[in-house]
Amino acid sequence: MSTTDATEGRARSYSRTGVTRREETKPSFMTTEFYVFIATVAGLLIACAQADNFDAPRAWTIVGAVAIGYMVSRGLAKSGSAHRDRDDDRG
Repeated sequence: MSTTDATEGRARSYSRTGVTRREETKPSFMTTEFYVFIATVAGLLIACAQADNFDAPRAWTIVGAVAIGYMVSRGLAKSGSAHRDRDDDRG
């Protein structure tokens, strides 16, 4: 049985033993880290286009590093959540 915790707004699963656990993380486009990632990439590319001493290879290297950081942060967020198939709730 799944229900929504009114104080946190997160879906939780209540087992027969009364132990609660978090089901899944939010989709990536609903997190603030996604918007920070997009703003950072946009800022880097705008800075590269405007500055004379900021060349494209350096900008794309930094964009790559930021993308790796974002992927690692999403991986860490998802590693702590339990994956459940929708079919498990039936039965």
